[in-house]
Amino acid sequence: MDIYIPELLRELLPKELLEQCHAHHFEKGDYLFHQGKKPEYMFFIVSGEAVLARTSSHGEPTTLQRCKGGFISEASLLVDAYHCDAIATQNGQTISIPIQSLRDALIDSKFSIKWVQLLSREIMRLRTQSERLGLKDIRSKLIHLIETEGKKGILPLQSDYKSLASEIGVTHEALYRTMSTLEKDGLLKRHSDSLELLKK
Repeated sequence: MDIYIPELLRELLPKELLEQCHAHHFEKGDYLFHQGKKPEYMFFIVSGEAVLARTSSHGEPTTLQRCKGGFISEASLLVDAYHCDAIATQNGQTISIPIQSLRDALIDSKFSIKWVQLLSREIMRLRTQSERLGLKDIRSKLIHLIETEGKKGILPLQSDYKSLASEIGVTHEALYRTMSTLEKDGLLKRHSDSLELLKK
């Protein structure tokens, strides 16, 4: 196999399914799939970033999920149509897996248990995200993000601050103000590629 397959997928997918995987490069603004279309592939983001978004009847877009690595279309496994759009917000690469083949492979109990474990981890991640969005002030949301998504108080930045602001549900102007205040208080240090929480 001459395409790069992330270790997580190599450990998760049966050999027969790995052989059906295909790598695709995407550019910012590309659609991985469209709302209402019949699902044909499961997508795994290797690099870059994509969001799941849905447009309301009034034309207002809502971001449902931001993915910087991992599966972005788990909910499409057993439905007749994608429930939203998947749009690239950064250049990157994705691995596509035929959905029907994935369904067939789930008959294997060993693989199905691995798949349930993966979904369980995703539920835990979404609960953490929901907890963060429920916090009342931006300071708490930012600290929560760094502590839960970072390592040892350091959060790598894989996108710009506008994307980070969207991730915690605030405007980028409000995020900038909060970061400046935390820096003045000696609680935060901005690096070119990360945010670091400092201990007082």
